[in-house]
Amino acid sequence: MPHCAPNAESSLEKWLGYLESLHPSAIDMGLERVRQVAQRLNLNTNAIKIIVGGTNGKGSTCAMLEAILLAAGYKVGLYTSPHLITFNERARINGKLVEDAALVREFAEIEAVRNDISLTYFEFTTLAVLAIFAKSNLDVLVLEVGLGGRLDAVNIIDADCSIITSVDIDHTDWLGNTREAIGFEKAHIYRHSKPAICSDPVPPKSLIDYANSIGADLWLFGRDFNYSGDKQQWAFAGRSQRRNAMAYPALRGANQLLNASAALAALESLRDRLSVPQQAVRLGFLQASLPGRFQILPGQPLTILDVAHNPHAAAVLEKNLGNMGFHPYTYAVFGMLSDKDIEGVVRHVANRIDYWFCAGLPGPRGLSGTEIAKRVSQVIASMPNSSKDAPVVKSFESVEIAYQSARTSCNPDDRIVVFGSFLTVAGAIQKVSP
Repeated sequence: MPHCAPNAESSLEKWLGYLESLHPSAIDMGLERVRQVAQRLNLNTNAIKIIVGGTNGKGSTCAMLEAILLAAGYKVGLYTSPHLITFNERARINGKLVEDAALVREFAEIEAVRNDISLTYFEFTTLAVLAIFAKSNLDVLVLEVGLGGRLDAVNIIDADCSIITSVDIDHTDWLGNTREAIGFEKAHIYRHSKPAICSDPVPPKSLIDYANSIGADLWLFGRDFNYSGDKQQWAFAGRSQRRNAMAYPALRGANQLLNASAALAALESLRDRLSVPQQAVRLGFLQASLPGRFQILPGQPLTILDVAHNPHAAAVLEKNLGNMGFHPYTYAVFGMLSDKDIEGVVRHVANRIDYWFCAGLPGPRGLSGTEIAKRVSQVIASMPNSSKDAPVVKSFESVEIAYQSARTSCNPDDRIVVFGSFLTVAGAIQKVSP
């Protein structure tokens, strides 16, 4: 436990270092502690609150909602996690990052009122962002769940509409190791009589049962809303609303129409309180951006950044890679954390990769490049179509070194895909940043 807390004049960096050391564990599921401190703060707001959970697709759905609502003229607060480069990426007001001074001010206030209640880094920072939003006279809050739902700090907020984008296997130590168990945890962001959107095409029975048991207004993809499209445009159909002849979202990838449909279903469910004209929808989809989600960097060789870090996300990445034009060779810059299903991720994308440049990641959960390379090689060797043309697997100390080596090794018409973790993508972004 640190001896001396920073103060209101301290830097954001100093505060974040303090918060990382404040609680005995990085993750401590439960709402009792964070709720007690929240009651000592003024988090009241008249803003409409949309909470977004799910295994994958949360960030994209939040980005689309924010862009559409801003295009419609609303004042919007967006909270997401984790960040790629700077902590401030987690909180935006009207599209602009929250400034250090505002965060530090709230950190100091929370420190003053929490007394002996211990908070995790995520709980402490979530309360600070919620406090900033409460003081900013906003119309809408879009809040992304950090982990799970039932016991996540964001769930202290009473949502006006909740979205679950997908349910798949991830964070098994905390949420369970079946879709039914994980679906039950995520469903707890739903509220009695409030719109409860689910865009997973095959939702777990536990999610449906929980939504029904609390009397939520459940909107299911395929039953209450859907989409259709051709090569030029797509259309959304909800319970009573249609939005036709829309250009495809700027966010790339096979699942983005599912995420876009979830956003539109949420907006339809709130239409009595939020008027969103078609032009705002069109503009929002074109303007929404999200670093690290099948993000393509300019120039050659073609470089794709994707934070895919679980098998479900890796399956989507594989599909997206398959939908691209021809490239002679694909180089992977790949790093994952020790508590993730590395084998499951590799298995999904192995047939798309010719060269694996395995990178060590920092921190207590980071694995060395050597260990990752060993596990990649084992998966490839166990696959039925492994042959003498098996991909090359190399190890590197860091993402920066692996990425530089991949760029040096490949030809201009090859492609590089950087994936496996937020830390992996962040390392590559820092390497290409001026």
